[in-house]
Amino acid sequence: MLGLELREHGVIAVIVGDDGEVRARAEADGSSGLAEAAIDVLDRVAGSCQGDLSLGVSSTSPESATTAAVLAALRPRYADALNSGGVMASGTAAALAEAWCGAARTVRDVVYFGVAEHATAGIVRGGVAVTGAHGRAPAVAWLALNPVEREDYRRTGCLQAEAAAAGIVRRLVWRIKAGDRSGIENMVNGDLTKITVEHLLEGARHDDGVAISVVRDTAKYLGMAAANLVAVTDPEVLVVGGLLASAADLFLEPLRTEITRRLPANMMHALTIVPAALGADAAAIGAARPAAAATR
Repeated sequence: MLGLELREHGVIAVIVGDDGEVRARAEADGSSGLAEAAIDVLDRVAGSCQGDLSLGVSSTSPESATTAAVLAALRPRYADALNSGGVMASGTAAALAEAWCGAARTVRDVVYFGVAEHATAGIVRGGVAVTGAHGRAPAVAWLALNPVEREDYRRTGCLQAEAAAAGIVRRLVWRIKAGDRSGIENMVNGDLTKITVEHLLEGARHDDGVAISVVRDTAKYLGMAAANLVAVTDPEVLVVGGLLASAADLFLEPLRTEITRRLPANMMHALTIVPAALGADAAAIGAARPAAAATR
C-alpha cells in the first residue's frame, strides 16, 4: 500500500504493510515543483514493492489548485493504483494512522489534533473517519477563539494565525519589538526575520522568560481548541501531534491544564491524552490505509 502526503513545501511517500509498518519511505522538498517531487518519491518507494499497488493521497490543502495539479501529474503513471475516494485532509489521515497503528492503536473513537506549519485535526468514530457533509471537517484552523476580528484570521483562521508555527514566531517577535528582552535575539544576531519556532523552543528549554511566556500563551489557544474538539466529539483518546508531540516537554502539561480548566471533571476523567507516535509519517500512513473511506 502506497501513501503520499502533500505538504506546502514538500512530500512524503511510504510503503505500508497490512500491519501498518512502514516498509519504505522517501521524502523530498517541493522547491522544483510539488508534482515532480511527488512522482520522484513515489517511484523511489514503489520500486521496492512487488505486486499490485494501491495509492492513497493526503494533503494539507486538499481542495487547492496545487493538489489538483499533482493528482493530474500522477494519473498517467498511477491511475490504476489511485484510490477512488479522493484526497484526504492530512489531519484526518493522521487520525486514521494513529488509531490503526500508532498511539491510539485499537481505539475506536479518536480525535487527532496537531500543530506545526498548519493546525490540523481528524476525527475517527467507530474506526471510520468523520469528515462532514462536504469533506472539510474538522477544519480546526478556523476555530474562532478570539472575539477580535483580524485580517489574518479571515485568511487562515484564528487558531492557525495564533498557534501554528508562523503565528507563534510572530507573537514572539511582537514581544521583542515591544521591549521585552530575550536571548533569542542573540541566536539570530539581532535579525528578527530569521527567528524560527525552533529558536523559540530552544529558548524556552533554556529558561528564556519571553519564550516561556509565548509557549504558555500558545498552550492556552491550543487548550481551548482541544477542549472544543473533545466537547463536540467525546473521544476515548485525544492524540496530540506536531509540536505538541515533538515538544511535549514544553506543551503537554500546559495543554492538559488548559483542557482541565475548560471541561467538566467527568469528561476529563474519561479522556486519555497521548502524544502522537508516528511523527511526520502519520498522514502518509493514514492515506495508505485500506478501507480508509470516510463517513459524512
